[in-house]
Amino acid sequence: MMNKLMGFFELQKSSLPTIPWKEYDNNIQLDSVLLWTIRSAVFNGPDLNLPRLVGVNSNEAKVFADELVKKLKNKGIVIYYPYFIAEKSGIINVFNDRTVIEAVKADLWNLVTLSDRDVTIQVNEGKIEYNGDSNFLKEEELKKLLDQVPRIKAEFRNYLIEGKSILLEWSFAFNCDLNKNPIGEQYLVFYEARTV
Repeated sequence: MMNKLMGFFELQKSSLPTIPWKEYDNNIQLDSVLLWTIRSAVFNGPDLNLPRLVGVNSNEAKVFADELVKKLKNKGIVIYYPYFIAEKSGIINVFNDRTVIEAVKADLWNLVTLSDRDVTIQVNEGKIEYNGDSNFLKEEELKKLLDQVPRIKAEFRNYLIEGKSILLEWSFAFNCDLNKNPIGEQYLVFYEARTV
């Protein structure tokens, strides 16, 4: 079984486009020209709805992360990475024989916390079925996601052999400035993986 913590490490060593996370400790100085995301992962036990702080300046991020390190002690880790703006987000659940994608406008929390969903897409033996807004993901966005499926199957094949599926969280995102204005080109990024 792969939990959130294992998923962070599995994604980091994979060939998938992923967040450039690092483990936080109290000696870390966060760059003040960026906004930051602080997340946590535990070694054992329930790992859903863990404390997090998203899209804050370096001072707020450091105060939160320092406190979280104290709170977690030897029970888990705190990670940090530069904040990004999510234009569209979702999950991709890869099985041996099919793939299910759920997508939502903007941030993933709209899907997982508010249960909003713009579209569910099932891909089975090349056949694509839509439930919801079939135009929500552009053709090239859907292709970018589906192009990752062979990599996901290769990276996580041992779990698939055990009969599990791999659930990954993703966003089509932009880097941003301190005022959360988008910078540069849209890119696909994965930031969490777990087995189901």
